[in-house]
Amino acid sequence: MASTFDLRTAPGTPPSEPPRADQVPAPRASGTGLRPIAANDVGPSDVIPVTFDAAYTWDVSPKRNDLRALYEKSKLLQWNAATDIDWSIDVDPEKENVPDSFIPIYGTPMFDKLDKKRELPNLRRHSSAYMLSNFLHGEQGALFATSQLVLAVPSADAKLYASTQVIDEARHVEAYDRYLREKIELVYPISPHLRMLLDEILRESRWDMKYLGMQILVEGLALASFGMISQTADEPLIKQIVTMIMRDEARHVAFGVLSLRGLYAELSSSELRDREDFVLEASRLMRDRLMAQEVWENLGMPVKECMEAMNHSPTMILFRSLLFSKIVPNTKRIGLWTPRIQQGFADLGVLHYEHCDPDA
Repeated sequence: MASTFDLRTAPGTPPSEPPRADQVPAPRASGTGLRPIAANDVGPSDVIPVTFDAAYTWDVSPKRNDLRALYEKSKLLQWNAATDIDWSIDVDPEKENVPDSFIPIYGTPMFDKLDKKRELPNLRRHSSAYMLSNFLHGEQGALFATSQLVLAVPSADAKLYASTQVIDEARHVEAYDRYLREKIELVYPISPHLRMLLDEILRESRWDMKYLGMQILVEGLALASFGMISQTADEPLIKQIVTMIMRDEARHVAFGVLSLRGLYAELSSSELRDREDFVLEASRLMRDRLMAQEVWENLGMPVKECMEAMNHSPTMILFRSLLFSKIVPNTKRIGLWTPRIQQGFADLGVLHYEHCDPDA
């Protein structure tokens, strides 16, 4: 029987169609402008029903010094995506701006067969566009979810901090969107699997579940991904963008940890089971479903063979494991370290991260 949070079959999720073949631009030519792929087929806006209680909190005197300190830190560390990023840097999206090992089929026979002068540069561009587009869409989901937290959380200290995260997320959306449109000149629609997770977080009526989904899972996954890019990228503009965003994301994860720590000791067994279901389903979804199917379809590559190659690629196995280097220890830090959670992480092959420093 499917759990309450069976994200593999989340209802109400509109299809996120991959770009059609006639929407895929030809390989980039020097000096040739390319229009982005249409983001999706649902038009400029999309509506899902959400229901949660808005908590008026009239007493705004400090109750949590740790959250107030985080609020003060956030105010001091604000930055402007339009002026604090050097947008004059030229970017060639077909160069090896991030290591080719970030390409999902790297190290496989499928990769070795590519024409290194024509096909590989185009694949680099599409792979970067796919990865960064899903970063963009994840930031959009974080913007929406955090705006909900401002309303939903009962604590005035948490409301104040969450308000600063809203502007952080807006800035991240702005930066990734501009980079994709102006530098990569290609935007992919949101992965339908990421969409399932974001929809579930936004629909959730319980504020702690919004924290758990966004601050611990999505932000933790993003922080690990951004960290790998910041350490390995050879393109100065994306390196600058990701480094700036990471500083904000570290505070966002800390916000979730501070807010949820100690909460789970007070829950009933059925309430705890809901949280376990959510964490484990979301973790499986993020590890197993982001397989870049849209990229292989757009480039006319055999989708099934590419996905099979990814599943057996040592590079991708390591990459997908490293994505949990923040999620696992932070799940332990917030006290959601039940035997069932531990077994679930062991089944995913990521339990060893429990001993990692999530702040490293």
